[in-house]
Amino acid sequence: MAETDTAGPPTTDSTPSWFTPKRLLAVFCVINLLNYLDRGAIASNGVNGSQGSCTASGTCTSGTGIQGEFSLTNFEDGVLSSSFMVGLLVACPIFATLAERVNPFRLIGVGLSVWTFAVIGCAASFNFWSITICRMLVGVGEASFVSLAAPFIDDNAPAAQKTAWLGIFYMCIPSGYAVGYIFGGLVGGNYSWRIAFIGEAILMLPFAVLGFVIKPLQLKGFSSSGSYGKLRSVDLVASDVQVYLSMNSETEASYGNGGAFSIAEDSSAKSSSLATNARNQLSKFVKEIKELLVNKVYVINVLGYIAYTFVLGAYSYWGPKAGYSIYHMDNADLIFGGITVVSGVFGSLGGGYVLDFMSNTISNGFKLLSATTFIGAILCFSAFCFKNVYVYLALFAIGELFVFAIQTETVSEYLLLLRRHLWYLN
Repeated sequence: MAETDTAGPPTTDSTPSWFTPKRLLAVFCVINLLNYLDRGAIASNGVNGSQGSCTASGTCTSGTGIQGEFSLTNFEDGVLSSSFMVGLLVACPIFATLAERVNPFRLIGVGLSVWTFAVIGCAASFNFWSITICRMLVGVGEASFVSLAAPFIDDNAPAAQKTAWLGIFYMCIPSGYAVGYIFGGLVGGNYSWRIAFIGEAILMLPFAVLGFVIKPLQLKGFSSSGSYGKLRSVDLVASDVQVYLSMNSETEASYGNGGAFSIAEDSSAKSSSLATNARNQLSKFVKEIKELLVNKVYVINVLGYIAYTFVLGAYSYWGPKAGYSIYHMDNADLIFGGITVVSGVFGSLGGGYVLDFMSNTISNGFKLLSATTFIGAILCFSAFCFKNVYVYLALFAIGELFVFAIQTETVSEYLLLLRRHLWYLN
């Protein structure tokens, strides 16, 4: 396996990477866990906190956590919870495009570094806008990992265990949320919400460094030499050749006329080459987007996943706050953390096993997705219709079990296969 500078010729290095398949899975699972620990922590009452309040007699109590310190309204608090998606949506296609020219493993290292510094920025924030911008950068950092990690696992997992390995990887999503609730509740409640973010950064820093110091892996669909700079589509390579020939002909013409080839002309030719490359990259990106939009199965999956993420995001972020405010749970973070980790683990693994039993096809995946989402949504909605806290918790736990049942196979598996297919076309 060779690692190549994008601007230079490929080099050959037969030294094996430190990452064996099992080590890769373990490291990626921990990183995934930390990503979602961050989301759970900021949703916890210990970190997110609550607004200050005043009684009719004029007695006021100060708010707690982020919401209390920055005097955030519920709307601003909601914006804060979802602001990371701005960075995630913008950066995901950028990292996916850069993966054609730069080793994807190194891109993950870059993303984790951005994530680490952005989380430190959250700890140092001083108002609503400063922490919101930092949360956007957290999404930028996460984008490289979420768009590239699963294909690495799929490439390196044993053929007979791909579903199990992906199930373990995606099981870290609910587990990370759960650990985040507990972590945020304990650290934020006993110390400071800023300390919770600093703790996250410390935990992630070794993995960011690992992305740069360890010999990287490569994805299938790229040449065995690792020459990512050369792995471009035929039309892009052809256009580069045309630009090169054009520059050479201009040079020869200049010398042929007896005139010196000026620095200004050389600079102009290079600028033209860069502009042409940029246009070709943009054209290629637009072409790939069009190919995705005409794929009906992909579009349906994305629309369904948008709705699924919308519901899951609302419950995961506002759940602990609802438990604290509506059902007066003093230990809402711990309770929701326990429910989420149990429901998430059994739901994620159970969904994969059920689909394997049905036979792992897109048609069966849609059937399982529709059934589990429908049942889970009804149970989660019904939970809030009961005033009894025990009935609420029971219905919510079972509802989460069904919601997480689609995590491994029905959505992420197909998106993974389609993403890998598009990379191979490049």
